[in-house]
Amino acid sequence: MIDLYEENSDIFCQGLPSKPLSGTGKIAVSGASGYIGGRLVPELLYRGYKVRALVRGEPLTYKNIWPEAEIVKADVLNKEEIRNALDGIDTAYYLIHSLHLGLKEFEKADIKAACNFRDAAREQGVKRIIYLGGLGDVRSELSSHLRSRIEVAKELKKGRVPVTVLRAAVIIGSGSASYEIIQHLIVKLPFILIPYWAKNKCQPIGVRDVIKYLVGALETPETQGRSFDIGGKEVLTYEEMLKTFTHLLGKKTIFIDFPFIPLKVYAYFASLLTPVPHAITNCLMEGLKNEVICYDNSIKDYLPFEPLSYQEQIVRALSREEQDRVSTRWSDAYHPYYDLALKLYEVKHPVTYSVRYSILTEKDADKLFRSFCRIGGRRGWFYYNWLWRLRGAIDRILLGVGTIRGRKSYSHLKANDVVDFFRVEDIRENESLLLRAEMKIPGRAWLEFNIKEEAGKRRLSVIAYYNTQSLSGKIYWYACLVLHHFLFQKLLIGIEDKAK
Repeated sequence: MIDLYEENSDIFCQGLPSKPLSGTGKIAVSGASGYIGGRLVPELLYRGYKVRALVRGEPLTYKNIWPEAEIVKADVLNKEEIRNALDGIDTAYYLIHSLHLGLKEFEKADIKAACNFRDAAREQGVKRIIYLGGLGDVRSELSSHLRSRIEVAKELKKGRVPVTVLRAAVIIGSGSASYEIIQHLIVKLPFILIPYWAKNKCQPIGVRDVIKYLVGALETPETQGRSFDIGGKEVLTYEEMLKTFTHLLGKKTIFIDFPFIPLKVYAYFASLLTPVPHAITNCLMEGLKNEVICYDNSIKDYLPFEPLSYQEQIVRALSREEQDRVSTRWSDAYHPYYDLALKLYEVKHPVTYSVRYSILTEKDADKLFRSFCRIGGRRGWFYYNWLWRLRGAIDRILLGVGTIRGRKSYSHLKANDVVDFFRVEDIRENESLLLRAEMKIPGRAWLEFNIKEEAGKRRLSVIAYYNTQSLSGKIYWYACLVLHHFLFQKLLIGIEDKAK
């Protein structure tokens, strides 16, 4: 039975058997801008810990989210940055992975990051590292993803700093990559092919239980230097997971045994139907050929709470989505092409091309602002929405992000949030919204909405910026100009109409 109080709370560790440690020094959370890190930081703050959140984006963005935390910009692939970031740290969480780089690159990046972190922790006198890795039987031939998770643990343990390793299987929660892949396949397909690897066993764990184990490990000194498997209440096949989700959605999906479909082919088509990029989908699905279940349950000797069942995990995730209370999402981490994203204000020379469209309106600035902050996702782009969707579909075919990833919240936006194939670069209350394009294009693009007072009315403008030096980029810009005229003029009208 679901605890309604807990469900309506953004804090997951209310019933955790462990108690907050007194006298603990500052705690660093690497990957704080990611899916797990973004949920761990508020839990630690709530329990009274001093937290330093390590992020790759602009610190001010996260300072607004966690005002009590110290925010430090640091890239684990940069030795100097991570060394400075771990100065004065007592315990450090390692929540880093590079799946977005794809199968060919992420393993090397993961190892380099782990070595940098391990060495920096030793140099700065960090007393303990807590690492969230992945399950997988080392005796079997593991996927690249699972093998990398295990190799990272080995590299971290080579240092002098004691490491606690928590090894999780598939993580289910609102906004998780695994959850959204499953959800979109079920919602969009009238039938689902069941390949041979869908018969493999898995022990899915709810994101709130992962957070509990991460916090509990910190508060239980006996877990120091040890490795633990963590999982949900039951062991299921991937086929059973799909069917359970289908049942909860009340959808009549036909399941067809199709054992010989190549996994790479399955992953490609899955990436077209889900918001998760192909690089991540491919890595995650490659791991489905391995059974990921808990063989060691000794963590329960230290943290004996009852984890959620798979059905409870799904119900809670759906409830969060319905309430528009998805606090973090897989897409919160920067897209691979924008890890070191060039901001519009950082462009050294004037932007190559720009075009502005505007209307004069009597609508209030706050209403206009709220209106253009609702674009994208399920609500669409007000006019010619099919063209935006078509552009997104083309981008997905090219293995780009497309429009399918939608947006995390439908009631508000903040910096770094995703809006279809854009990401919020800057947002100023009742003034402006700057979106950075993340689709595959021969250049860099931004879309800005702003409001300015003019003769007792408001000038509502949309400005497209495009920076390129290539011939293909210039051809692309001029090819889009006519389309922009119709799209943006209608978009302005739609924003004004919806400003109520």
